[in-house]
Amino acid sequence: MTRLVRGLCGALLLTGCGRGAGMVQGETDATHVDIAPKVSGGVDSIYVREGDMVRRGQLLATLDGTEIRARAAQAHAARDAAQAARDRAVRGYRPEEIRSARDNYRRAAAAEAIAETTFARYDRLTSEGVIPTQKRDEAEANYRTAREATGAARAQYELVFSGMRVEDRAAAMADLRKAEGAVAEATSYVDDNILRASVDGQVMVKVVEQGELVSPGLPVLTVVDLSDQWITVNLREDRLAGLKVGDTLTAVIPALGPDRLRFRVYYISPLGSFATWRATRETGGFDVRTFEVRARPPKPIDGLRPGMSALIDWPPERPARASG
Repeated sequence: MTRLVRGLCGALLLTGCGRGAGMVQGETDATHVDIAPKVSGGVDSIYVREGDMVRRGQLLATLDGTEIRARAAQAHAARDAAQAARDRAVRGYRPEEIRSARDNYRRAAAAEAIAETTFARYDRLTSEGVIPTQKRDEAEANYRTAREATGAARAQYELVFSGMRVEDRAAAMADLRKAEGAVAEATSYVDDNILRASVDGQVMVKVVEQGELVSPGLPVLTVVDLSDQWITVNLREDRLAGLKVGDTLTAVIPALGPDRLRFRVYYISPLGSFATWRATRETGGFDVRTFEVRARPPKPIDGLRPGMSALIDWPPERPARASG
């Protein structure tokens, strides 16, 4: 009869059986990592199946990122153009450009000299009454035009001879850095078309199939890290008395056998969670909140999978305090 009562206590998970001892039921869990792209595209290939064990950095899937590769090509072309402009700003104009500007300036100066001589001659003939005033005015206009052309040619020659200003060189350098940043961004998007495992673990879920379209942040695969395990139990606040981080819990995982396993509490929720136990009496009772408690094993347990039931001895054993 005693054995039957104990069996019922374990099956119904009741507290208070025997001398206040009992069990509470929790659940095992592990870290789940969603493998998702940063860019949209079609799933080109998936190289793993559900249940496969994978290693960190292993190739899992690839996307067909045609648009991203086209943008990367554009970014590289813009970078090359900015680099050419930077080189011209730093190195200055080529010798051929300097000679061409010098020759233009010399031609303009020669034309100015001829226009000046012509104007002086027409001005003298006009004063002597040999030619009309209109001819003299036309010669003066031609002279002024030639003088302005000479000034412009001289300014251009001085510009190519001395090279670009410091401000122009700084602007060219800034444009190149901007273009290089665009290339780095586009290259990262191209690299993101290749999905790799971020942890060692097991493929738990394959969300999409080959050929489907995916959006940024949408998981393609989910990998569970079986080396990061814990149990979770939701306790009424009236059972939390004395429980603290660092305490040891003993639990049986029925899926793994009858052995009692040890877990160390590392988290107690600072805020009551979803479930509230309501008082059954209007007077003399109070509502009881539920708190989440998590505990990890000292080392990974072989065969432990997320979602397994955990039957936890409650209240936990605590070492007796030494008397003074």
